Amino acid sequence: MLDTTRAIETPEGVTLDLAPAGPVIRAQAWLWDFLLRLMLYMVFGIGCAFLGRMGVGVFSILAFLTEWFYPVLFEVLGGGRTPGKRVAGLQVLMDDGAPVSWSASLARNFLLTADFLPLLYGFGLLSMLLNRDFKRLGDLAAGTVVVHAEPPPPARRLSRGEVALPRARLTLDEQRAVVSFAERLPTFSPQRAEELAGLAEPVTEAAGPEGVARLLTFARGFLGRREDRPQAQPGEAIQEGQGLP
Repeated sequence: MLDTTRAIETPEGVTLDLAPAGPVIRAQAWLWDFLLRLMLYMVFGIGCAFLGRMGVGVFSILAFLTEWFYPVLFEVLGGGRTPGKRVAGLQVLMDDGAPVSWSASLARNFLLTADFLPLLYGFGLLSMLLNRDFKRLGDLAAGTVVVHAEPPPPARRLSRGEVALPRARLTLDEQRAVVSFAERLPTFSPQRAEELAGLAEPVTEAAGPEGVARLLTFARGFLGRREDRPQAQPGEAIQEGQGLP
């Protein structure tokens, strides 16, 4: 199968689609992290130069901590992303889609030495090419996977216009469905929008474009109510200039 996306089901019954990241994009993320660590070493070196002979020992300790714990801290505290992974749009997760744990991050990063052997991450690259999820040896031992992180969905805002409340009393889930329909309306074709609005015809008491328009007015009404503004009676519209209910 050419599609490497894997679907996993969480204990809560939610299905997640994960897209494991391949060697090329992971090499780019590693390069960004390497350059950042190199800059840190330069800063450490300049600072430790003023400490004389003791500076050599201080630099060695700082370099050791940075080399081994830099990725661990960022992966656990940064949502599975080092700066390099963030630039490349990658994220480390557990096999079940949960956030990476301290023990798993320590295991996968401490085994980088094994992945590096015999030269230039040879074993790690071979492991990734032989594994459907592109796991290196550290990932296999820790039970982690590096995936393409999904960008956050863009914020959707309702268009401005009339506000009204339906005559029927809707449950909270039904109100959310109406608001979701209004927010996603720009992504629907007119035919699809009218088809979906037709499901709410008993509430809107209208069909076609008029039914879509009424759902929009209801969605604006469900988004909140302010006591210092006129309130809509069921089925009554308030013009934008009068304020939202």
